[in-house]
Amino acid sequence: MYRGIHDFKKGYQPRTNTVKDEKGDLVTDSRSILARRRNHLSQLLNVHGVNDARQTKIQTAQPLVPEANAVEFEMATKKL
Repeated sequence: MYRGIHDFKKGYQPRTNTVKDEKGDLVTDSRSILARRRNHLSQLLNVHGVNDARQTKIQTAQPLVPEANAVEFEMATKKL
């Protein structure tokens, strides 16, 4: 609400979105700006393509325990 009031009091002020590309030239096209941001973030995060989450190995601190079968489950419940 306060931001809207502030903008209303300030009046209309046009805004231009510009970004420098790899060569240092200013880019004002919205698609080019998004492409530049995508490239910049991928370089920062060292992301090269989309990784499939199913192919990622999960490292855990605890060893994985195999699931109990029906016989083991019945024996454990009888001990209780």
